[in-house]
Amino acid sequence: LTEAEAEDALTLILEEEISKVRSAVFLIAARMKLETLEENIGYWRAMDKTTVRHPIELDQLLQIADPFDGFNRVPYFGFYTIPVLAAIGLPTYGHSAPSLPPKLGITFEDILCQHYGVNPQGNHARRIELVKEFQFGYINMQEAHPLLEKLRDLRMEIVKRTMLSTMEKMLMPLEAQAGGNYLATSYFHRGYETSMIAVAKLSKFNLTMVGNGAEGTTLYGVHKAAKVFIESGKEKTKEVLCQLSIMFSEETASEIEDAYKALKSEEYDLSKFVGWGESALKSGTGPATSLIACQAGSLFHFCGLSRSFQEGYDAACKVLHEGSCYNKLMQHINKITN
Repeated sequence: LTEAEAEDALTLILEEEISKVRSAVFLIAARMKLETLEENIGYWRAMDKTTVRHPIELDQLLQIADPFDGFNRVPYFGFYTIPVLAAIGLPTYGHSAPSLPPKLGITFEDILCQHYGVNPQGNHARRIELVKEFQFGYINMQEAHPLLEKLRDLRMEIVKRTMLSTMEKMLMPLEAQAGGNYLATSYFHRGYETSMIAVAKLSKFNLTMVGNGAEGTTLYGVHKAAKVFIESGKEKTKEVLCQLSIMFSEETASEIEDAYKALKSEEYDLSKFVGWGESALKSGTGPATSLIACQAGSLFHFCGLSRSFQEGYDAACKVLHEGSCYNKLMQHINKITN
């Protein structure tokens, strides 16, 4: 398809102008044949123009958009990294949804609603206010993109990933008015980074990070050496090799690697997972601590706010040991629920 045809096709599906059967057949066929670059750009345009976008009075804002099907293998603590990034000077929010196929793993929204009891709907405006007030928060696709959310039942029946899984991570529900809009996202299957980088060039993000992190998340370079692509409007996209041994000191690299290996063999449920995350925020203790500091420090450095990955890591460790992030997170959650 041409870019315009792809945009028109997905627009028809989003606006429910064709049957669910034909919609499902199209989504499956598009992925089976593999999307072209032009098609993916067209699909993104269809989703981007139907995103409910809100301006927010912040000088800079980072969006973390991990896969909307969540994680279900090694525990991933991006949810708890978000208030840490805010504490060290980078306003940040997570963009997610209740878990989707094929993994049906844990997402930011699952943690927020299933464990902390936040209502998944009806509080979108409040969540946006709290991002400004606390410098961090969590936005739900159900209200940021209701047309896309309407396809949930269809996606449950399709099971496999469609192009929606790739491009929904590239949307912008909040826009910092001063122009410092950053996106950290990821790809799993090699090749999709090409389309994502092309879309980043067309988007309103001033800086986009795309890498293959642990279980397809934005925890870059921990499970294996990973190339992260940085698109910031320059003539050539920057490529950075994320490998613990070259990012951090020997001691720090060992701490991160040991924590990841230890968690890799752990069995856990949502409650146990939350316990690890909260322990890190309360006192900088437990296996989640170095992984949270690694992710926060890396993203902080990629956004140009620290001189090195190690400096970002040390700043994150400092606020974790102080314990202020836990109190802020609890206050934030209480203000959503009350």
